[in-house]
Amino acid sequence: MFDLTTIGEGQIRLTVPRGERLVNAVSLRMSAACSEANVAGLLSQLGRSTSWCSKMPRGELATRVLQEFRSVGVDMSNMVRVDDGRVALYFMEPGDYPMPSKVIYDRLHTPFRDIEIDDVNWESMLDTRLVFVTGITAALSPNTAKIVRHFCEQAHERGIDIALDVNYRSLLWDADQARSVLEPIARMSTLVFASRKDAQTVFGMPDLSGVEVCKKTREFLGVSTVVSTDSTHGVYLSDEHGEEQFNVDVVPVIDRPGAGDSFVAGTIHGFLQGDVRAGVGYGQRVSTFALTHHGDLTHISAMELDLPKTTDIIR
Repeated sequence: MFDLTTIGEGQIRLTVPRGERLVNAVSLRMSAACSEANVAGLLSQLGRSTSWCSKMPRGELATRVLQEFRSVGVDMSNMVRVDDGRVALYFMEPGDYPMPSKVIYDRLHTPFRDIEIDDVNWESMLDTRLVFVTGITAALSPNTAKIVRHFCEQAHERGIDIALDVNYRSLLWDADQARSVLEPIARMSTLVFASRKDAQTVFGMPDLSGVEVCKKTREFLGVSTVVSTDSTHGVYLSDEHGEEQFNVDVVPVIDRPGAGDSFVAGTIHGFLQGDVRAGVGYGQRVSTFALTHHGDLTHISAMELDLPKTTDIIR
């Protein structure tokens, strides 16, 4: 049995050097990307058994993506491979104030967008303690929305815990579409991750303090636990024991993508050991590490969760 199984589209991220724009860049940094695989990959490094399902063409770009996550222990037995098609890409321009970072997607017409329910080995994917899904995958196409809904319905029927990361992307769908697809999934979930902004945008939560938005989101969805982030303003937890706010450490940012996935993975690590509050602490720790390294996937060991906070060389 796996600790976590998940479904999402493997991609290549191409990042513009800081201080340049895509239109005049002469070099790009290439790395593998997938929100769900990032979570599975970090949990694998923390000793959890994880499996990732995607649908990708055979070829060198797909191999590059799969090698990234296989190298940290993610099970690939549920990967669907096809002869034809392309690998999804996204380009990123890192921004510094006052210019925000910018993402440009190039992920139309990929095999994953046409994934069918019969493509997936559900017996294997449902042999797990926890199913993890995101709003990103649900947003890609009607087929991917159907796959995510089916995955969660089957898990719910079997009494398997479900974790949903709302992870709203306005470039992929609008708020009404997101709510129509994600609200039924959220109501089946045990653990929901929704930033303060996403809870307001997707679920219509009022403009209150972060901890109140987190509480009202849990009450609205009728779920056991909601974890909410609010940039550097705080992290909020609402469950049957009440509400709690966690302060956020501000650290230098080398590379931002993947930090949210690291936070989710750390929180799930605690959830799987029966202590979601400790998990929030793990999540905050690994997400700060993620910000200081290039790449979507955070490379970390369980031992490093207990490292002292320092900039000294560890000898």
